[in-house]
Amino acid sequence: MSDPSAASLVSTPRPEQPSEIGAPTDAGLPESAAKEEPRGLLGDAWRDLRRKPLFWISAAFILLFVVMAAFPSLFTSGDPVNGTLSRSRVEPSADAWFGYDVQGRDVYARTIYGARASIMVALLSVIGTVLIGGTMGIIAGYKGGWLDGLLSRFADIFFGLPFVLGAIVILTTFNGAGSDNNEWQIMGLVILSLVVLIWPVVMRLMRSSVLATKEADYILAARALGAGPGRIIVKHLLPNCLAPLLVYATIMVGSFIGAEATLSFLGIGLKTPVVSWGIMISEAQNYIRVSPFLLFFPAAFLVTAVLSFVMLGEAVREALDPKLR
Repeated sequence: MSDPSAASLVSTPRPEQPSEIGAPTDAGLPESAAKEEPRGLLGDAWRDLRRKPLFWISAAFILLFVVMAAFPSLFTSGDPVNGTLSRSRVEPSADAWFGYDVQGRDVYARTIYGARASIMVALLSVIGTVLIGGTMGIIAGYKGGWLDGLLSRFADIFFGLPFVLGAIVILTTFNGAGSDNNEWQIMGLVILSLVVLIWPVVMRLMRSSVLATKEADYILAARALGAGPGRIIVKHLLPNCLAPLLVYATIMVGSFIGAEATLSFLGIGLKTPVVSWGIMISEAQNYIRVSPFLLFFPAAFLVTAVLSFVMLGEAVREALDPKLR
């Protein structure tokens, strides 16, 4: 005989109670969580970035510098090139917030207009470096074999050149004393020197990412389904290898701003008539004791811009790396 008390424990659920077999997968979850769609890597990274004050602070400064470089007339109506010698080294006042330099030019106007050359050189150098180094890194990592060895040895030649020495050789050859290059030619030569000397670093980074990704299951499945090398690289390899390159490129913008200032300070980078923070620092080096404001203001803008890009790169790196969340 069956025990009626035991049978009652396995009874059919009452109509008002939902059956566990037919219950939806999001039962018991908050309404916002139930409606939330799954996110990818970039979606998770953006959600993490929005919670970081460091990201918003650095992004705000970068936006300010970009607007300053694109529309300097919004911030000042002064002349950054022409000056009056009677105002030579006049200290900051209500008429000139940052004072006047040795040639009587408005330091505030020159600082504002100096953002254009510094940021433009850095951004164009990063774009060129990423395009050249990234393309060669993808080809070397995906193809492998003798092509990988050839491209790697070719990159080692440039990688072995000291940055300052290589820049001195390139810029003194094409932009030395007595050259009559205009503003855009001078900037182009500085950009060329930065790209030529830095692209091997990007190539190594991209090559290592491709080598770690090209044997993944989804790559093997795409190859087995008949996908060609172009489709595999564009649709599968590139999106999954961009994270480290994106982080490095963000940090590299700040590094290139500092590199341009270093070259200009040494007298081999940007030159007059170009206005940049590095040129202003170079011109103020002989007047640090008597007129420190000539050095302080462009140096403060330079340091702030470099730190903003570096902090943004660190925030992006932490957001894209799940181990650091």
